[in-house]
Parts: sequence; structure tokens; C-alpha cells
Amino acid sequence: MPDPTTAEKLAEWRERAAPHVRLPGYERGAVTPKIAHFGVGNFFRVHAARYLDDCLHVPGQTDWGIIGIGVLDSPQSRAKAAAYADQDGLYTVTEYAPDGAATARVIGAMIDYLYAPDDPAAVVDTLAGPNIRIVSLTLTEGGYFQDQTTGTFDAAHPDIRADVQSTAPRTAFGMIVAALRRRRAGGVAPFTVLSCDNLRGNGDTARQAVVGYAAQIDPELARWIDAELSFPNSMVDRIAPSVTPAIRDRVNAATGLPDALPAIAETFSQWVVQDRFSAGRPRLDEVGVELRDDVALFEAVKGRILNASHMLLAYPAILAGHRLVHDAMADPRFPLLLRRFLQLDVLPFVQGPAGLALGTYIENTLERFGNPAVGDQLLRIAADGASKIPTFHARTTELLLHNGADPIREAFLLAAYRRSLRGVDEHGQRFDVTEPALNAADRDLLGGTDPLDALKATPFAALRLWEQPAFIDAYLAMVDSIDDEGIDAALRRT
Repeated sequence: MPDPTTAEKLAEWRERAAPHVRLPGYERGAVTPKIAHFGVGNFFRVHAARYLDDCLHVPGQTDWGIIGIGVLDSPQSRAKAAAYADQDGLYTVTEYAPDGAATARVIGAMIDYLYAPDDPAAVVDTLAGPNIRIVSLTLTEGGYFQDQTTGTFDAAHPDIRADVQSTAPRTAFGMIVAALRRRRAGGVAPFTVLSCDNLRGNGDTARQAVVGYAAQIDPELARWIDAELSFPNSMVDRIAPSVTPAIRDRVNAATGLPDALPAIAETFSQWVVQDRFSAGRPRLDEVGVELRDDVALFEAVKGRILNASHMLLAYPAILAGHRLVHDAMADPRFPLLLRRFLQLDVLPFVQGPAGLALGTYIENTLERFGNPAVGDQLLRIAADGASKIPTFHARTTELLLHNGADPIREAFLLAAYRRSLRGVDEHGQRFDVTEPALNAADRDLLGGTDPLDALKATPFAALRLWEQPAFIDAYLAMVDSIDDEGIDAALRRT
């Protein structure tokens, strides 16, 4: 029987929605969940959840609904949980084409939401039940407790140590392992863990975190997880800006719906996944998901072209006074910087998957960056640079140095990043700096008077750039240029 509360909320939204808004075409009250997802942020809501909503429209697929799980304990996270409860998990997604054309739809795939800080046991109970076949994750690049120097699982992290010593784990991995322990003891088959984060080898990284955590409490359980669970690698791609109050009001005025948590995105979307699911999967291939074994090649192209370009753009553009991506792309200095970077530093050293023309991919990427209708925020991209810069630039930096190529643009990136941590642009305007992965020692190294100390901060230490004379020369020249002459002069040297 359809859930009456679900039917009532959707009926209310049907009455209020503008004629152009697409609403769920399936019987939402009959949807049951086989997927639990940690981290229901903007990206997941416009990407994986949108694909899964499409799956629910496919005959015979209504048992692939989602249970969302919130882990962070903050006023913002509590407000989000309250909004999801009030809206019965419904929310709108508005997609903007480069020409400004917009389409809107209501996503109904998330049929429940659990707020772990209030009741972690309820999360473990849900994951331990036999209905859950996939546990998916969007925890951000820095959310996998990976030691930035060694690349291994950081079992000494305070959050992990606290979880291991507790009977009520608070991290996603603590709850996942607690549930798997119960499933194993009860003879329930394990679920698939599917990372949807913007990481190369995200499935391998998820395996390392889950197995690494399990090894702290039960080595035999860790061996069972490593042998029995699937951790598919995937490549995810869609630009999903933050939604400000002004954007929310604009979107709601257009849709006619009282959505406390609307999401927006570009029209482009791509999801490439290894078809390795140990407990079944929805028919993703029927809704545009690419099931392929060469995910690593897609990851390399996307990470080293799109994501790396985003990072290279963000810090100098913010310092120059820009706050929106399309505004920076309208400043001819920045498209020129990105084209030089892609043509000289990336293309000679990256291999694309079969069927992907890298030149076309680059042009498409730059066009996406210039989409004014999306209004993506540079500060969103710049956030957590300590995790993102090594993820998307380490390989390019290594290859440039190994091949004796000019590292000037990679040196410029680190110099601009170091300067951005002061939180003030060259016009004296202050901006927020969001760096959750930096510890006090790293902040001291990055903010000290000797710029070479920044190269020894944890995010960059593994590259040992202080031992590379060519990099040191380029980096010091960029630091001096930015500090003494400004971003424009430094850009001319790139």
C-alpha cells in the first residue's frame, strides 16, 4: 500500500508546481529502499539521486529508493534534516544550459532521511538489515581518513580512535563496519559500497577506509569485508553550485514550490561506473550511466583536466577580485592561463579512454566554466584546497618534473593558494577560507615568512618539492611576483 504521508506531500506539490515542472511519474508511496547514502549534499542530489530517480521510472525498478544519512553535527546539518523531514525528502533540481534555458523537476527518490548525530544506532540498524544492497558515499575528497603523506588509512585520526573505542560509532565508516559485523554474524550477505566522490580510484579508497577501520576492531572481519564486498570505482561529473538564499528564492518563484533545499546544476552530467555490484543494482545503464571497466582513464582525464583547471582558476581569480566562475572566464587572462596549462602541461602526459577526443573535451570543459546561468562560486571550488590540490595536481606536477618540463603553472598554483589563505584579495576585500583538513602545524608552515616552508606542509610533503631546484626557482619567482606586483604580473609570467 502507498504511504499516505508520502502521497499527501507529493499531491500538495503537484497542486502548487508550475506547469513546466516535471514531477515523479511513478507511485512514490510504493517505492522501497535498497540504497543508503551518506552525505546528501548538492552534488549527490543533482547527480546520483537524479539518475536513481530516472531508474524509478523504469518498469520494475521501484525497490531502488534511497535512504539519506546525515553525519555532520552542525546547525546547518540539523536544519537540512528538518527540511527533508518537512518535505518528505522531496526537492527540486533546476538545470541550466549555457544559453540560459532552464528545466526543472522534482526528485522523489529519497524516501527517508536519518540524522546520525541524533540516533547513530538507527543508522546501523538500517544498514544491518537485508534490504540495503548498496551503501553509497559523497564525503568529499578529504573525508576518507587517508594519510596525506603515505596514502594509507589514518587509524590514528582522533575521530577514528574515538569511534573504535565507542559502542556507538559516529563516522560513516564506523557505522558501515558495525552494520557489516552484524550482517556477517547473522548470515546476511554484504552490500556494495559505492563511492560517488571526486577521487581517482574512489572505490579503492573506500575499500581502504572500510577495511582499515574494520582491522582496528576485528582483523577477521576486515578480511571478510576485503574478500566479500564490492567497491566499484566510478567517475562522477556535474557542476553543482551552492544555493544562496537569493538563488533559492529565484528558483522557488519559477517552480511555484516552497522548497527549503532546492538544487541547481548545469545540463551536462556524466557517471562512469565499474559494473561490480555484489548484491545487485538498479538498471543504471538504461538511464545514461556508462558501465565500463576503463573508469581509471575517465578519472585521469576528468581529474587532470576539469578538476585541475578548476583549482588553477579558483585561487588567482579570487585574489584578482572575482567570485563567480563565469566572471573569471570572461576575464581573458584566465582562459589563457587554462589553455596554456592544458595544452602544455596536461595533454602531452594524459591518455584518454577510447572514443573520447581530448581536444573536444577541453573545449567543452571551458564552455561549461563560462556558463553564466549556473553562477558557480569560486569559493566553493577553492574550499578544502589542502585535499583537492594534491588529488588533482600531484600527478601532473610529478610528470612535468620527471620529464624536465617547465613547472611554472603548478608553481603559480601553490603560490596563489598560499597567498589566498590570508583571506583577503588584492583589492582589500575579505573572503572566507575553508580548510578543514589543515592542522595547526600545517597552517603555520603555509602562513610563515619562509615560502619554502609551505612545500613541507602535509598536503604537499609527499611530492618533496623542496628537493626540486626547477620547481623551487619557479615557485619563489611566483611568490615574489604575487606579493610584490600582484596577480596580473604573475599571470603574465605563466
